[in-house]
Amino acid sequence: MPNSVYFLLAVVALLVGYYVYGTIITKIFGADASRPTPAKTMADGVDYVEMPMWKVWLIQLLNIAGVGPVFGPILGALYGPSALLWIVIGTIFAGAVHDYFSGMLSVRYNGANVPTIVGYNLGNAAKQVMRVFAVVLLLLVGVVFVAAPAGLLAKLTPESLNITFWIAVIFAYYFLATILPIDKIIGRFYPVFGAVLIIMAVGMTVGMFVADNGFYNWLKWENTHPQQLPVYPLVFITIACGALSGFHATQSPLMARCLGNEKQGRAVFYGGMVAEGLIGLVWATVGMTFYTSPDALNAAISAGGPGNVVTETSLALMGSFGGVLAILGVVALPVTSGDTAFRAARLTIAEVFNISQRSIPARLAIAVPIFVIGVILANVDFNIIWRYFGFANQALAAIMLWAAAAYLYRKHRLHWVCTVPATFMTSVCMSYICYEPNMGLGMPIAYADAVGIASAVVALVAFLVLARKPIEGAPDIDTV
Repeated sequence: MPNSVYFLLAVVALLVGYYVYGTIITKIFGADASRPTPAKTMADGVDYVEMPMWKVWLIQLLNIAGVGPVFGPILGALYGPSALLWIVIGTIFAGAVHDYFSGMLSVRYNGANVPTIVGYNLGNAAKQVMRVFAVVLLLLVGVVFVAAPAGLLAKLTPESLNITFWIAVIFAYYFLATILPIDKIIGRFYPVFGAVLIIMAVGMTVGMFVADNGFYNWLKWENTHPQQLPVYPLVFITIACGALSGFHATQSPLMARCLGNEKQGRAVFYGGMVAEGLIGLVWATVGMTFYTSPDALNAAISAGGPGNVVTETSLALMGSFGGVLAILGVVALPVTSGDTAFRAARLTIAEVFNISQRSIPARLAIAVPIFVIGVILANVDFNIIWRYFGFANQALAAIMLWAAAAYLYRKHRLHWVCTVPATFMTSVCMSYICYEPNMGLGMPIAYADAVGIASAVVALVAFLVLARKPIEGAPDIDTV
């Protein structure tokens, strides 16, 4: 079967998922168009700023779609068809659900960040852990999303404009985007970034259809990784942002503060994740069709990382000019996530210490130390940062899903839409940390999987027994 058929089937599945399952999720949550949103009740001209839905959707997409839905699916393509399955199924039933609840619960909690959302639903201890966890993850994201685009830009520019130069430029942009009102830089520049992103996605898709190389007979529904690394749990950690990402829980509150109507949540939060799934689908398919075998793809990755794959395939499928635009589209993804990662870190810290962010000095007092730490971390080996980011990212996703499940459970609503993916991701994270030889325990995969499954069962039983208990101090957001 030609690659175009597989690709189109996956695209149709994502779109049907958005219209059908997205509608179900919206009804379960109970979105109410008549309720005033934080953008109206807490407008401050800095972070709480109502914007048109199309702009909120675009910013949400660019916020969440960092380098993950490009690099992750490229690395995931080494495993074969499981990558495509996870992107489609993960996006519809896990990633988009996660993003919707992290966004809409923030709307109901007056624009609260993820630690507060978790605290209101899982308790104060979970809230304190999440405060540290979220800030650390945001810093890791900010650093990861400096190095990757800087490397791509360095390849397109003269030698004098090396990677160090571009790191400095990107950090400078991130700093301005962190401290200035959200509609002054992010709201104005993102439509331009969005246009470049669309050119990249459409151009690479058309290029694939024109080439129509097929999957070179290695789409055999088996693990095709050259080193035979286990599909479970590695595919679900490797392909994060293209299917499910805890980082999104830190970003959705940014747009929860700009949403004019609760009914817009399906398009902005659920739909934003579906759009990211489509981007991930493009790059996974590129990886499985452009190269002659998994070994050839692996060689390209070994020669210069996933960024080398982006450069090779973009220039080959879209020509010199179109290829440069495609690469710039890939650059736009991490840049437009890194800036809001630092912004979200500022807001999370401000929320912890109850520091108003209306004045510039108050914003600088938090932003400057954050960026000093970010610059220091930028000197750490990229592969080490990425490894820790991958685990932290999916662990945060599992926690956020448990929080959403607890909210639904107490409201006697269909909590299984969040409980099932939360249970699954708990098993994935525990299995990964037990198996991973560099940052984990280095267990044999059979033992690691057993621990992962057992941990998920224990978590599920504990949830069903304990999660109905009211959380002290949590507001009843259905009546306020």
